[in-house]
Formats: sequence, structure tokens, C-alpha cells
Amino acid sequence: MPDHGKLAPWRFIIFEESGRARMGELLACAIAVHEPETNPERLLLERNRFLRAPVVIGVVSRVQEGIRIPEWEQILSAGASCMSILVAAHALGFVANWITEWCAFDPIVHEGLGLETGERIAGFIYIGRPVLRLTERARPDLEGLVTRF
Repeated sequence: MPDHGKLAPWRFIIFEESGRARMGELLACAIAVHEPETNPERLLLERNRFLRAPVVIGVVSRVQEGIRIPEWEQILSAGASCMSILVAAHALGFVANWITEWCAFDPIVHEGLGLETGERIAGFIYIGRPVLRLTERARPDLEGLVTRF
């Protein structure tokens, strides 16, 4: 993975087996704090969120400030690690999806996961086997995205 300065500006949290359900409880607790009047269906949705795949990898961006490596490059490196995991999972015959959702930005979730100052969630990567036949989604027209210099 790209890593200018050999900083390893990322780390990984693996959610598997009972850890997926424990994460669901953390999410339900966070929602209960933010939305005290929430309904039981929403709490159940949150409890089941990390049960959608047998393995979920949380990718945490760890920016070090005050060094010669720009913050932007450190953040991009965490994103590159997400993409590398996706490519590797698909190459091994799995399906994988990189998702952030609300919980990637929630301070209660951050605290529950032990994130430290300067750490942010780059995304959660869900890895498993396809339940349904995958269909190709519409892609943007390259003419509007590519220019030549």
C-alpha cells in the first residue's frame, strides 16, 4: 500500500464472530443516546448492521501532525489500504463492499472502538460471499471525467 514516509497511517479493526454482535450493541446504544424516542425496529437494524457479512474490517486513518508528510497523503494512504483490501477480497473470490454510514462519524462509536486523537474511520469493509447474483451498476461517462494535457 502507498505509505510515504513509512508511517503506516492506518490500522485495522477486525469484526468477526461475536465481535460483530458486540459492535451491533454499541451501535444500538449510540442510537439510543442520540435518538431516545427511537423505535425497536431501528435498534434491531443497528444490532444487525455488522451481521450482514461474516467479516467486517474497520479501516482507521491515523494522521500524524507536525511532520514532513502532508496530512492529505496520510489520509489517501488509508483510502488506498481500503481499495487494496477490496481488490484482494475480490481476487480471492469473495465479494466486498467499502461503506462508511453514520457510525463511521459518530463520537460514541469512536470512543467504543478506542479511537485516539487524530484517528478517523476511513470505512468499514464488509467481506463475504454473494447471496444474490451481482449485477453491474451504471458507471459514469469517461468523456466528462478525463481530459488530456
